[in-house]
Amino acid sequence: MSIESVQPTAPQPNLAASILPTGEATGMIPVDGGALSPITVIGTDPIRAGFDDFCIRQAINSRRAPGVTDIVLNPDAHAGYGAPVGCVLVSPTHIYPGPVGVDIKCSMSLLQLDLPEDAVQDKKTRRALIDAILERTPTGTGRGSRHAPKARSIGVELGKQVVTEGASESVLSALGIPAEWASRCEDSFHTGHDGSADALRARLDRLISGGKPAETFRNKVAQLGSYGGGNHFGECEIVHVESNDRSRKAAEVFGLRDRHVAFLSHCGSRGWGALLADGQFKALQSKFKAWDIPLPGNDRELVYAPLGSPEANAYIDDMSLGANFATVNHMLINALVLEAFQEVIPGTTGRLVYFISHNIARQEIVNNKPSWVHRKGATRAFPAGHHALKQTPFFDTGHPILLPGNPQDGSSVMVAEQGAKLSCYSVNHGAGRRMSRTAANKTLDQRVIDQSFDDKDILTNCRNYPRDEAPGAYKDFEEVLSSVKKAGLASEVARLKARFVIKDGDKADD
Repeated sequence: MSIESVQPTAPQPNLAASILPTGEATGMIPVDGGALSPITVIGTDPIRAGFDDFCIRQAINSRRAPGVTDIVLNPDAHAGYGAPVGCVLVSPTHIYPGPVGVDIKCSMSLLQLDLPEDAVQDKKTRRALIDAILERTPTGTGRGSRHAPKARSIGVELGKQVVTEGASESVLSALGIPAEWASRCEDSFHTGHDGSADALRARLDRLISGGKPAETFRNKVAQLGSYGGGNHFGECEIVHVESNDRSRKAAEVFGLRDRHVAFLSHCGSRGWGALLADGQFKALQSKFKAWDIPLPGNDRELVYAPLGSPEANAYIDDMSLGANFATVNHMLINALVLEAFQEVIPGTTGRLVYFISHNIARQEIVNNKPSWVHRKGATRAFPAGHHALKQTPFFDTGHPILLPGNPQDGSSVMVAEQGAKLSCYSVNHGAGRRMSRTAANKTLDQRVIDQSFDDKDILTNCRNYPRDEAPGAYKDFEEVLSSVKKAGLASEVARLKARFVIKDGDKADD
């Protein structure tokens, strides 16, 4: 189902005009005449004016939903399923699948290599690296290790361990992934609704007990260590650290090396997370129908469950099973990418900078109250001194925030400011779409797109770069970053400039 096929309920014209400016890059949307606290909006004037009515209507529907206390629209926000992509939803009492998204724990990771930038100057070297990576990491919907001769072969038993333990020492050892990389994860593992891995094991046994479900799980496990389609990618980058003392200090803590090669990855839980999410949507929708419960905004994708209910427990368990898959998927991709670099450039070493999600619900303290913070196309942003960073390497700096822009304008590594409290300690997850995939495919010129990559000396593995993923299909990345900075949410530590890109032309999105 494409986003174009989803119709808004009770559309209202010019809803962007309802955003009241509160600062240079902040605004608010009043809800129900002030009966509910307003929606927080992050974005400069051009960004705020660019939000479409459907996106704003979804945000209003979400704010009116039971148990919701806060909604944030980030500058990359655009219409999604139920809730906008690029939003934050907070609830101390309910869990919502829609504001997590279909690709559970879709995430970013960054691998810093010890190679100076001139190591990938030669086109033949870059092409050899692309080939070596693709021999290990398949791309595209439904493709697994059988399509990559040098991929890891993962059986069902190890797959069960992956989805119930995440990046445990045992799992990382079995897959040949450095154990220390687990400490560079936002969350290296997720537990079940009761805080245990046993709840996940019991849930998994019920999900795959014999027959077709077991075979489906076997096929999904085979996709570990692979990229999806659509907006998922791998990019070889050159790191450009900002020339100020604070950025240099943060870069040192993060492990970033100025004018050196790094590798940025964007992918998630592949078909496994989507399968779990789809099952949860259907199960909850059937409950709403059987019990005749009104849907928020009459939107089938805004189903929910009260915390502590069997339905909420089942969703939390399934979300965790998907999230653990996504975590190990990223860890394995980075290990395989490092292996590919070592094959082409012997002696290469690499270190994981960070792994961070933008499609997850996490338990955090919001307004002095334990709550589930749902980030859908939104990235966690804890600044220096945040209590949740006490046991991590990032307590004195804040953790790395990985924000992809597009290959031609670059991507950014940022760090949160204390002002991120305004947005429930969240920022955007990238540039955000300004054109639907259908519109991009109809209007953008393939020859112009491909020539633009040639002109900037950025290689790709695509014969023709996907039009619906072209830089022109996305919002102005500089304006998006400007919104984050001017709102006082985060500052830039480094800019990443692409030297080659690995993509797939299949349809997929967050």
